[in-house]
Amino acid sequence: MNKKIGIILGVALLAFLVIGASSAGLFDFLGDEATADNDDSTLVVGFDAEFPPYGYKDDSGEYVGFDLDLAQEVCDRNNWTLVKQPIDWDAKDSELDSGSIDCIWNGFTINGREDEYTWSEPYIDNKQVIVVKTDSGIDDLDDLEGKIVETQKDSSALAALEGDQKPLADTFDSLTQIADYNTAFMDLESGACDAVAIDIGVAQYQISQKGSDQYKILDEEISSEQYGVGFKKGNEELRDQIQATLDEMFEDGTVAKIAEKYDEFGVPGSLITK
Repeated sequence: MNKKIGIILGVALLAFLVIGASSAGLFDFLGDEATADNDDSTLVVGFDAEFPPYGYKDDSGEYVGFDLDLAQEVCDRNNWTLVKQPIDWDAKDSELDSGSIDCIWNGFTINGREDEYTWSEPYIDNKQVIVVKTDSGIDDLDDLEGKIVETQKDSSALAALEGDQKPLADTFDSLTQIADYNTAFMDLESGACDAVAIDIGVAQYQISQKGSDQYKILDEEISSEQYGVGFKKGNEELRDQIQATLDEMFEDGTVAKIAEKYDEFGVPGSLITK
């Protein structure tokens, strides 16, 4: 063998061995999302990281929320590791179908999707409402005529305004779909829109952060819905195991105790108790 070629091969082999031995450390450096294994001892929960109080990032950069707290307790009781996986809400179905996530657990509406997923029993009764600036002069739904209204893409509020509440939406100047409610509230603050159609819990969170004297929720709701945990169609085994644990948590008062942490968002009053 040519001496120069032998040296090159030796260096390449050494590099291969070093990379193989250190790959775990490299992936650790890249973060949890690169190393998370979706196995029988891990529950990967897909959620929208901008949907308080159900799932969001707090001031310290941690993912928190009512649904994530429920998921953590379920994992603790089953000796599972919880992986909180933020997802693009528009890609939730592909994430679930591919097995990248085990379930969608994030203020996920059952109504209208009954046949698209395998569902847990509903545990939250949620309302869709309209938020406006306090000094806007908008006091009821009739006052939205000719106004610019924003809502999140693929949201329950959008479904309501394109469904049973379409006659109301037809009176708007426009109904604009935006990526997230943080953007909608920035537009409301700047005057780029006149109102935001939104889940009541998220509305209460946003108002608490931005000033309760600056915004108000109209008294008339535009729809109500029920939240559940959504699994890939046919995955009854995982659904049944999680449902059994949730039933225990309801019975021993754990769900109510967790909900109290989010009292300012109206979560305790929205619980569906058995």
